Amino acid sequence: MSDNKPLRVLFCMGINQNFMDAARPEQLDVWAAFGEMWNGIHDMDGVQVIGNMDDDQSMVGPSSGYPWTTYLLADVADYATVVACCNLFRTTAVGETPYKLWRYAQVEARIGRELIVQRA
Repeated sequence: MSDNKPLRVLFCMGINQNFMDAARPEQLDVWAAFGEMWNGIHDMDGVQVIGNMDDDQSMVGPSSGYPWTTYLLADVADYATVVACCNLFRTTAVGETPYKLWRYAQVEARIGRELIVQRA
């Protein structure tokens, strides 16, 4: 029997010190690049976004791990698609700079499955 259920993926995203140190115009370019990446995940074939959560009002400063700055929960068709989503951090340009988004932000994809609890 084949189990073709999607992967349940929590994309944990953190903003790093490079963003905090950047001048306001550069931060705005990063924000635009972050939006491009975010929309790229939402629009990617094989991705069904379930929801998100942002800690930006209750967390101050860079995030290099838990607790992360923001989270995106999605059902993803396969591992290759998870990698493609993460790769957006490596490929999304930041303004007219030579930099990509991963200079300012990072991602960790936690991969699991939907938990289904049977009722008695």
